[in-house]
Amino acid sequence: MGGGAAGFFGAIACAEANPQLTVILIEKTGKLLSKVRVSGGGRCNVTHACFSPAQLVQHYPRGGKQLKEPFKQFGAQDTVQWFERRGVQLKTEADGRMFPTTDSSETIAQCLLEAARQAGVKIWNNTAAEELTPLPEGGFSLRLTGTHAQELVVNKLLIATGGVPKSEGYNWLRALGHSVAEPVPSLFTFNVPESPLRELMGVSVPHARVVLAGSTLSYEGPLLVTHWGVSGPAVLKLSAWGSRLLHELNYTGTALVSWVPTHTEEKLRQWLHEFRAQNGRKVVQSNPLFGLPQRLWRTLTDQAGVIDETRWSELAAKVQNRLIENLLRMPLAVRGKTTFKEEFVTCGGILLAEVNMKTMASRLIPDLYFAGEVLDIDGITGGFNFQAAWTTGYLAGQAMAYTQQEQG
Repeated sequence: MGGGAAGFFGAIACAEANPQLTVILIEKTGKLLSKVRVSGGGRCNVTHACFSPAQLVQHYPRGGKQLKEPFKQFGAQDTVQWFERRGVQLKTEADGRMFPTTDSSETIAQCLLEAARQAGVKIWNNTAAEELTPLPEGGFSLRLTGTHAQELVVNKLLIATGGVPKSEGYNWLRALGHSVAEPVPSLFTFNVPESPLRELMGVSVPHARVVLAGSTLSYEGPLLVTHWGVSGPAVLKLSAWGSRLLHELNYTGTALVSWVPTHTEEKLRQWLHEFRAQNGRKVVQSNPLFGLPQRLWRTLTDQAGVIDETRWSELAAKVQNRLIENLLRMPLAVRGKTTFKEEFVTCGGILLAEVNMKTMASRLIPDLYFAGEVLDIDGITGGFNFQAAWTTGYLAGQAMAYTQQEQG
């Protein structure tokens, strides 16, 4: 059940592995592969060019340890080859993200739809499972409503319904006996309503460090100033690793931004000392350092108290100290979050201890399987969540294929 990435991959894997089975994909809405279509700004970040399972798992705040063996069975290289065999070439961008060469998510969506069609998967849109009842003899009875309303008996069932933002959305799985790690948002940007950067919307730096004050959370990467606060991979990745802590803090706290993350304070002071000696006549505000954008440099110097036309040789020590502080630890008062674009990723889901990670089968309920975000697995931005969906969907589909003669 579920017409997203994991559901499609599971259905295709099952149907291709055993063509004699009847495989039905059930989607409660009229939309198929909706997250695939909006991912990567409409380009679909299919996976990441990280072909070592040991390295790949390091990009998952939740589930990394448990994914190591699954990634050996079906990893990023397998994903690339899977799509290539079906006529879709992927390309690798400088940051490791992989996209179709067409730069269109529709390429991926159509590939999955066509693969499902060729494999004989039946797709039932606008159909919801209102009741799910395990049968004494094995399998399940599903009471379906919508376009394909009926009582449907299946031998095997894959749950690939995605992550949900509210805990009660998992109650139907709790009713079956499974435990759930409480869902909280992951991959979000920071709202900074009183930001000293609020006039700099659109300014970006390729390499910054963001630290959550009072914690060990820290991440480096590109940073983007927005009209509501700060975004970019550095913030998104920090939000993923800190999703539970930030939830506990009600998304309030202080983010400390280093605009020169390759410099320690000692190194920065020494560098500025040498720079001043050689460039004393240069006007501080007119000559950005460290490759920082002019508008950002102006704000950093304004905040430090640098007066117009002040030359480096005239800069007071206390003003330079404030500038150093702004460069290394500029405080931003976080007061809330914003979902990243149209993508929503949850931290939380079915506990992995209750799932056989070789087959994605439930350890509690015979004939039940899980794949994708319904599991307590989530990755940082960069194609890692899709890779987890492809991997878990593939392993579930393969495991379901060689059992009984009918498949749901």
